[in-house]
Amino acid sequence: MMDSPTDIQTDDAGAMLRETADRLLADRLTPQARARSAEGEWPDDVWAALDEVGLPAAILPEEAGGFGVPVADALALLTVAGSHALPLPLADTMLAGLILARAGIQVPAGPLAVAQGSDVRLDNAGRATGHAWGVPWGRHVRAVVVLADGPGGPVLVALPQAALTVEPGTDIAGDPSDAVRFEAVAAESAPAPFGAAELRAAGAATRALMMAGALGAVSTMTVGYANERRQFGRAIGQFQAVQQNLAVLAGQAASAAAAAGLAAEAVAAWAGASGPGLLPAVAAAKVRAGEAAGQAAAIAHQVHGAIGFTEEHRLHLYTGRLRAWRDAFGREAEWAQVLGRHLIAAGPEGLWPAITAA
Repeated sequence: MMDSPTDIQTDDAGAMLRETADRLLADRLTPQARARSAEGEWPDDVWAALDEVGLPAAILPEEAGGFGVPVADALALLTVAGSHALPLPLADTMLAGLILARAGIQVPAGPLAVAQGSDVRLDNAGRATGHAWGVPWGRHVRAVVVLADGPGGPVLVALPQAALTVEPGTDIAGDPSDAVRFEAVAAESAPAPFGAAELRAAGAATRALMMAGALGAVSTMTVGYANERRQFGRAIGQFQAVQQNLAVLAGQAASAAAAAGLAAEAVAAWAGASGPGLLPAVAAAKVRAGEAAGQAAAIAHQVHGAIGFTEEHRLHLYTGRLRAWRDAFGREAEWAQVLGRHLIAAGPEGLWPAITAA
């Protein structure tokens, strides 16, 4: 079946977005910018560059200030972000924009965060009280998006950061992962068209995509080092044992990329209110990407040796964030249970169709 002109145009638009993001991040994520970020400073110049070309809003429809590209194409930007080990909340800003727009809430300008967990109540006057945790870059964002228990059911709330008490924290990569507390905060809200499980799955999909991008970069980086580093008169990449490890690393990166792509398509279908397969697709992707991250990090550091752990070498930037993204929105054990329950519910007759649905 031939692609329609519209399909070709959206494919071209997605490719242009990815190329733009890749060039911009290669230019702006300098060692100096990374050093400032590692010290807890907000790299405003890098975010401003992303914002200037509209990447944080790329996932939004045109009427909401976005580019109007398919959601899956916009989400593919996160693989580019992962390939640069981006120390900024691009994923959460895109996710927050997607779910706020779906709920009919105006998307605030600037960086946004989606809490990984929260205990929030909304009173009859629309004021939110509670706390949230696992808030990426919470001290720097303009608003934090949470699900609250409202008088009539689940409510999506965009809490202005200025009204929050922030308890600073960091993830395993050293990036901000804060907790926030608040009492009787007036905030934009709307009935949630989804539940906590779906919101968590959408967040997990963003991390699977970023892990896929980082894994591709780690594989390329490790092959390059193996072909440059010489021992016993030849490149270490010529030794069979090293070649076998590099092949395993490449395979892990490829499988994670394939699984993350399916998760992006499931999120896109869910965003269009037509995707019943969100949880199993994301569960499979988060499990596969998480397992790949563990194996890939071990192989990459083994091949690089001690230099890969030094501040001067960029490998640790990737493996640290692979571990952080692996933790975010649930590790493999949690998502394996989700996937297992889905397959059990399919029953004997539905098991094979459920496995081969993609």
